[in-house]
Amino acid sequence: MSARGGGRKPRARGIALNAAAATVLIVMIFPVYWMFATAFKPTAEIQSETPGLWPAHPTLEHFATAVSADGFWTFWRNSLLVTGGAVLLALVVALLSAFAVARMRWRGRGAFIVMVFAAQMAPWEALLVPMFIIARDTDLLDSLAMLTGVYFMITLPFTIVTLRGFLAAIPTEVEEAALVDGCTRLAAFRRVVFPLLAPGLMATSLFGFITAWNEFAFVNVLIIKDQDKRTLPVWLSSFRDVFGTDWGATMAAATLFALPVLVLFLFLQRRVGAGMIAGAVKG
Repeated sequence: MSARGGGRKPRARGIALNAAAATVLIVMIFPVYWMFATAFKPTAEIQSETPGLWPAHPTLEHFATAVSADGFWTFWRNSLLVTGGAVLLALVVALLSAFAVARMRWRGRGAFIVMVFAAQMAPWEALLVPMFIIARDTDLLDSLAMLTGVYFMITLPFTIVTLRGFLAAIPTEVEEAALVDGCTRLAAFRRVVFPLLAPGLMATSLFGFITAWNEFAFVNVLIIKDQDKRTLPVWLSSFRDVFGTDWGATMAAATLFALPVLVLFLFLQRRVGAGMIAGAVKG
């Protein structure tokens, strides 16, 4: 009897854990599903007192409204420019920094690592006023270059930490073997180490892209007069006026806004998982 009772407890515990995990998953996914569903619903269904869980009469009219809205393509271009520029800059600088920290011993290395971790933990909102003052005093308000620099700054610490952990997980013997075969330090890194870093680079670039793509606060502080320099997160608020909010167009716009991140994640998901696990192993 005791053996049977002992077998039931782990099974009951497993069922409870699975039920809790399923509940959390539903709570997390339902808002995203509701966004997609609302984007395809006619206005009458959205404003109904008893809205359905799925569109009864799907329509694309809200997507047409979103795409034809003023500034859509301009804001889309701005978001791609500042996000892509910030991610590329962060990858280049972080790769060099992570290699120096993971493979070399130099005075101030420990202090540099502490500063990187401190920068990663610091709230970005604390930098809003200093960044505004710097942009104002250097005449860089309403500048996409300034916005790119800020996004580079807030994505750099995470990128350094992740790539450092991934580099530390690559055995030094791999480089040493290449050096013995006649490669220079740079050639060994380029031909041997860099290909092994692909999962880590994918993971850090994806998370950096998500961070910069979704950022809302800095663009409102640094882009003041020139509305054509704003990005997609700000554009999402354009469907609200004194008469209310066009929820259909807002949800369609939010769906279009989320698509690049979703497509990028689906394309890189295997490498992202491998990169995050490897980056957390050592460091």
